[in-house]
Amino acid sequence: MSIKRARLLRTRSTDAERRLWARLRKNQISDCKSRRQAPIGPYIVDFVCYLPKIVIEVDGSQHAWKEGSTSDAKRDQWLRSEGFSVLRFWNSDVHSNIDGVLTRIQEEIIKKRRT
Repeated sequence: MSIKRARLLRTRSTDAERRLWARLRKNQISDCKSRRQAPIGPYIVDFVCYLPKIVIEVDGSQHAWKEGSTSDAKRDQWLRSEGFSVLRFWNSDVHSNIDGVLTRIQEEIIKKRRT
């Protein structure tokens, strides 16, 4: 079921997700192979780099509401318990500061590869 849902989500990406994917695909950042809308355990994450275990989420305004932030915290806790780093960026950050977002992702890749 989650694989079918992930495939569906790939066809319904937000503008911010498409913009970030254009920069992540084809190992463009530190030779990190990224996947989009990837199932991990009970969740489907926006982007993942399996080596070195980094999840990248692009959040819209619904994540600012209490229900969204509570759900995100639970999800992030589970992913971290599985050894993943979780990076979250607002849609607006991806649109207005894509270079800053990419720099932060690259920093996390370098950090994880050192450990």
